[in-house]
Amino acid sequence: MILKNIFAALLIMAAEISASAHSVENVTIDGSKGKLAARVELPQLGNDKKCNIVILCHGFSGNMNGPLHDAIANNLLEKGIGVVRFDFNGHGASEGAFKEMTVPNEIEDLKKVIEWTLDQTFTRDISLVGHSQGGVVAAMTAGQIGYPQIKALALMAPAAALRDDALRGSTMGAVYDPLNVPAEGIKLPWGGQILGRDYITTALSLPIYETAALYTGPTFIIHGTADRVVPYTYGERFNQVIKGSEINLVDKDDHVFSHTNDETASKVADFFSHSLSKK
Repeated sequence: MILKNIFAALLIMAAEISASAHSVENVTIDGSKGKLAARVELPQLGNDKKCNIVILCHGFSGNMNGPLHDAIANNLLEKGIGVVRFDFNGHGASEGAFKEMTVPNEIEDLKKVIEWTLDQTFTRDISLVGHSQGGVVAAMTAGQIGYPQIKALALMAPAAALRDDALRGSTMGAVYDPLNVPAEGIKLPWGGQILGRDYITTALSLPIYETAALYTGPTFIIHGTADRVVPYTYGERFNQVIKGSEINLVDKDDHVFSHTNDETASKVADFFSHSLSKK
């Protein structure tokens, strides 16, 4: 019993030491539609006071928090990699109206977060990870900025289906005529949110794969085979167009990796750790 108590105390002490080695700071960053809520999480820094930074991009109607994003951040921090996560315009605690959100202005948001992060003294280099629509935003931004400015890229259930959804006139349960979208937008059947007309009209011709294909750096794609929001074939298409990318299909998992949350986060962190350790 005494040994068990000692062991338990040591585990608690180790956890406290590990937690104290990480710093967390909430900040605001100028975005495309106002201030973006963001959080900087850094591991214990070395003598040069710098670390690799991964910027995390959430999905449609989501925010920077949640089990998957928390697990990714924690796994990256344990590997000595810093994390900057933020809410896109019209989402979470950021300014802007959801109705005015589009993929192009989310790309602008991400570029402004990248610019801000590059200006910080703790930044060695920048990589991107995006889930769902955030995966599309990360992929297109990486294609526009290029390698090695973006050191590595991870796409989680990347939602390139959003363009096909717009062409079909069916987005997240809302049905509409894509060639005659009302000026007031489309009401989504959940949450009372309004999908803006600009979101749909820009999605119709969004060059998702063409832009993503311009990225030549290390790329990891992970997708659940039971994803009913974005079928895994969209992840396979990214794997085809981004040369040298690798893909991991998670058997029977869903769009948010609810069955393999920890394992998926670990795979993403392992990819960045391996890719960023290369000279």
